[in-house]
Amino acid sequence: MKPFDCIIVDDDEMDRLVVISYAKRFSSLNIVGVFESAEKALLFLEENLVDVAFLDIEMSGKSGIELRKKALEIPVCVFISSHTESAAETFELQTLDFIVKPFKFPRFEQTIKRIEEFMEVRLKANLFESSIGGDSVFVKTGHDQIKVKLHEILYLEALKNYTILVTENKRHCVLSNLGEILQEEKFQSFIRIHRSFAVQKEFIQKIGSQEIELKNNICIPIGRSFKDNLNFLE
Repeated sequence: MKPFDCIIVDDDEMDRLVVISYAKRFSSLNIVGVFESAEKALLFLEENLVDVAFLDIEMSGKSGIELRKKALEIPVCVFISSHTESAAETFELQTLDFIVKPFKFPRFEQTIKRIEEFMEVRLKANLFESSIGGDSVFVKTGHDQIKVKLHEILYLEALKNYTILVTENKRHCVLSNLGEILQEEKFQSFIRIHRSFAVQKEFIQKIGSQEIELKNNICIPIGRSFKDNLNFLE
C-alpha cells in the first residue's frame, strides 16, 4: 500500500513541529503540506488531494472544525487539540480520532495504527455494483472490479457496516450492511437466518435446531428471532 499523503494544520509552531517529528517516523505517512492556518490549507486543498488531515481546532481565523466542514472529501481526519469540549462535535464530521494535547509518541502511534487499519479496509471493501442483467455483481477492490456470480455465493456474513460475500474459494468484503444487501432484488434467493448471516436457499442441506448445514459441510448458526424465516422449507 502506498504512503498516505497527509497535511498538518496548527497555528502553534511547537505543536506543528511535534506532529511533524512523530509523523516522519512512519513510512505509511507522506507529509505533503504543513500550514499555520485553515485558510492556507484550504488554498492547498483546492489543487491537491490528500488522504489524512491532522487538524488543530482553535486557530486564528477559521477553526479546524470549519476547515473539516469544507474538506469532507478527505478520507481520514484526526483532530489534535487541548479543547476536549469540542470532541463530540468533531465526531459528527467523520473524525477517525481525537488526540488531546499535550501528548506523547505512543498515543500518536495508536492513531497511526487506526489510520492504517481503516485505510486497508477502505481499500478492500467498497460498494458492490449490480451488473446490468445476468446473475452477477461487481465488487470493487482498489481500482479493479471483480465479477462475482450470485449463484456461487454460499452465504453472506455481516461485519459491522460491511458484509462478506462467501463463495467456495474466496471471501469478498463490501461496504454495505447486510440489511441493505438483502433488499436488493438480486439477493432474493437469500434468507436471513441470524443477525449476522443470510444463506442461499438452494445450498441448504439440513436444518437443525440451532444451525443450518450448507453444501461442503458448512454450518451456520440460526438466530432465535429468525427461525420463522425457515418455515418455507417445511
